[in-house]
Amino acid sequence: MLKVGVTGGIGSGKSVVCRILSVLGTPVFNTDEEAKRLLVEPGAVRTEVEAAFGVDAYPNGELDRANLAAIVFKDADARARLNAIVHPAVRERFRLWADDQRALYVVMEAALLVETGGAKALDHLVVVSAPQQLRVQRVMERDGIPAQQVNARIAAQAPEADLLAAAGSVIVNDGSRLLLPQVLALHERLAHALPA
Repeated sequence: MLKVGVTGGIGSGKSVVCRILSVLGTPVFNTDEEAKRLLVEPGAVRTEVEAAFGVDAYPNGELDRANLAAIVFKDADARARLNAIVHPAVRERFRLWADDQRALYVVMEAALLVETGGAKALDHLVVVSAPQQLRVQRVMERDGIPAQQVNARIAAQAPEADLLAAAGSVIVNDGSRLLLPQVLALHERLAHALPA
């Protein structure tokens, strides 16, 4: 079974691509959702985050997502500390999840596959690409945040050129090229590229 990563910068449309693949019957593991679970459920991740970020992260015993996000998007060292705690745990959950799937290929949807080195553990990397101005507009509309915050998040991710250099396949989601035919063609290629 192939393990496929789908990544792209914030607002690129990777979630839309993964929803289409899911409708086609492909098991999709959403790393953002898994990371959110790991941050709130009792266990090693929560304990390590509490130790690293203290009461600011869990005031009143509950995760303050907005405050933690504000800390890590402004401070590269804090972001690296958080990623070093969360990403290995998410990758381990993906490995266990993938072992339980019965499909020709499975997908890991993740924003930071190239930056964290997670792409190296996968068989194929798909990058969803979109112009930065369109990405900013999409995130502003989706999240109701100003362009300045979106651009700060984009700056915290790898440049798109780095993602494209690591890509095995590219889906262009620029609003002019049709998305569905590209995803269907990708699905056909992946479904027939069985490992030896």
